[in-house]
Parts: sequence; structure tokens; C-alpha cells
Amino acid sequence: MKIKLNTVLLFAVLLIFTNCENDNHNPNLPHDSSFYIDYRSLNGLPDGIAVIELDPEAPNFGHISSRLELGVGVLPHHLYYNQNANKLFTTALGGSYLYEVKTGEDKNGQPKLLGATPIDTGENTVGENLFFTNDGRYFMTFMGGAGGPRDGSIGVFNASNNQLIKTIKAPIQANPNKFIMYPHGISINEEKGLMMVTSTIHPDLTTGMGNTCTLLDLNTYELKETYQVADSPTDMSAPVEVLLLRGKFPQYALATTMLGGDIWIAPYNASTKKYDAFTKVFDGSTQGLGWTLEMYIDDTNKLYVSFADPGKVLVFDLSYLPQLKLLKTFNADKGAHHMAFFKTKSGKEVVAVQNNLLNIPNLNSGTINVIDINTGKTLGTVDLRARYGILPESIEGTNGPSNYMHH
Repeated sequence: MKIKLNTVLLFAVLLIFTNCENDNHNPNLPHDSSFYIDYRSLNGLPDGIAVIELDPEAPNFGHISSRLELGVGVLPHHLYYNQNANKLFTTALGGSYLYEVKTGEDKNGQPKLLGATPIDTGENTVGENLFFTNDGRYFMTFMGGAGGPRDGSIGVFNASNNQLIKTIKAPIQANPNKFIMYPHGISINEEKGLMMVTSTIHPDLTTGMGNTCTLLDLNTYELKETYQVADSPTDMSAPVEVLLLRGKFPQYALATTMLGGDIWIAPYNASTKKYDAFTKVFDGSTQGLGWTLEMYIDDTNKLYVSFADPGKVLVFDLSYLPQLKLLKTFNADKGAHHMAFFKTKSGKEVVAVQNNLLNIPNLNSGTINVIDINTGKTLGTVDLRARYGILPESIEGTNGPSNYMHH
């Protein structure tokens, strides 16, 4: 049984959506509970980035201390640090599609947003996810590609100067068995020299959507295989994020399907040096869950997955792969999406959940919940819609990545 979606809502889904291992997060810095958020304005004002305090124990909980306006309709989308966590970037659905963000500190040592430099993305439009590699490159998915009806591309950039090195394109028209179309999610296993991207939905909301993930060689950019991540060829599940587990983790690929509402898994095959076929490992519809979005791993090797409908975060134990053992379910608000992990002043381990999916009706609470990961209790909620007239689009730490592994 698949999730029933109103047709209008189905196509109201543009570009969801959200890299790196975090060995740079420093809990001793004074702004460990301050976070950067991308936001969209609800009042016709410029969209931008803000600094917000998220410790419910702080007297200024929910206070925005710094803002940087990027422009009306820019729709900043995902915040990322580079490999060394000394540069901050945001992708965008409009505007220049990619910006390097300059930050500093105020007189109290708190983070301050100073400016943003647009980066030339060439013909590539509608910026989505980034992934920085150790060899001085970074990769970016563009759901719009050059603007065609079944388009999409991956940009390869020089991390030292932000110059576009190459645009990877592989139209489905040229090869229906190996292609890149509407790419959103991206993950890389550098040790194996592999990159995978998802196929989600066309930016105009009506032209088409995907149901695949495509594997590429990280160095030659050759397409190795396109996998179905859906119940059938006609099931437009819209895979949104992919995670190639790496390092100490068992070597599997995980993918979330936005419209399928599920989690899929594929094992790495050392003989073929590819992944085997994807199979469904978690069916959201059996638990009344839909709109599966982000995957994060915390520093205890637990996998956190957000479900925008009705607003939940499920915590899985990775020790049992290829099975996912469900440990906990946290209640969030509708539109549960990106996450950030930190400790409160008193030492409580919490996850901040950003609740908004592109201002889609019933998935756009516009809040951030701060949840105790041991008790599951919501310790505090910031209502950005009511308080500031903005909706949060993504969240990231102000002193380094706020997770161990994202994509």
C-alpha cells in the first residue's frame, strides 16, 4: 500500500532538501548551541541566512542574533562546510544557485554573518546538495541542469578557488539504462572511488519525477549503473537522499524515497565493484509515515531518519545491517526535515529538528523542535513563522558540522 497523495500536493514538491564526516565539531567553543539556518521570507522580503540560539536552557532561546539577506526569491536551500570546516557554503534554488558565506564574530565572540559571494555554476541551475572530497574537489547536484524537460547535472568544482571544472551530464534520451535526471541527493565513498546521485523531481513540479539512483566512477565520471529504487518501473517514488556508508560502517548504500515514504538498501559487491540491487528495508506506510527525507548518523552510530508526514524522526541501530532495527521514534512537527546534534548547557544530549518542506501545505510548520535524544521529550520549540515571518530551510552548526555523517 503506497501513500495516497493529492495530485496538486504531489507536484507541489520541488527540490527537497540535504556530506561530510564531522571531526571538526568543537564543544568547547562558546557558541556551540548557536546555529546557522537558511530561511525563506513569508512577507515578500529577501530570503537569507540567520544565526539562532537553540539551547532551551538559554535565556535567549530562539533569538536571532545575526542575519544576512541574499535577495528576494533566492531560496537558500542547504548549508555545508568544506572538508576542513573553514569555509561555509549555501546552495540555492534561485539566485546564483551557490554562495560562499563569510562569517565572523561579534564583540562577545558570537557568530556573525558578514557576506556571501556568488559562485559561477555555468549552465547548471537549481542548486541542491554538495559533497567535498579530500582531493580538493567538491560536487554539486543541479536538479534543473541546463533547463530541459528531462535534464539534470552534476557540477565538479575546484575547492580552492570555486571554479567549475566540469559538468557531468548523461541524458536519459541518450541511454535509458544509464542516466542522470533531476539529481538531488549525492554521496561519495572515496576509498572505493564511487559516487551516487538520486533522481527526484523536475523543478517545474509537473514535467516529471524519478525513481532511480545512479552510480558513477568518482575519477573518470563514467556512469556505472542506474538502479531502480521503487516497487515497479511505474512507481515514481522520488528518491531524495542517498548515503554510501563508509569508513568503519558496513558497506551499504541507503536511500530515502520522498513519495514512496520508505528506506531502501543495497550491499556493496566487491567482485563487481558496484552495489547490488536496491531492496526496501523499511516501509513507512506500515507505520503511517510518509515523505521520508534526511538521514544522519550521530556519534554513537545511530541512524536518524526524518519523515515529514506527520512529522517524526526514527532512530535505527546500524549494528544489524542489512536490517534496520528501530530503537526510538521522536515526535516533531509537520515537515520534519534537517537535523543538528548538540548538548544543552546542563549536558543533555539533544537533536534540533527543522520542520519545513518548501512551504508545502501541511508540511510547513516553520518550527524547530529541540528533543532530548535519551528521553524523547521535546525541551523547547521555536516558531519562526509566528515570531519572525520566516520558514527555516536547513540548519548547520556555527563551529563546524553538527553531525557525524550526513551524506
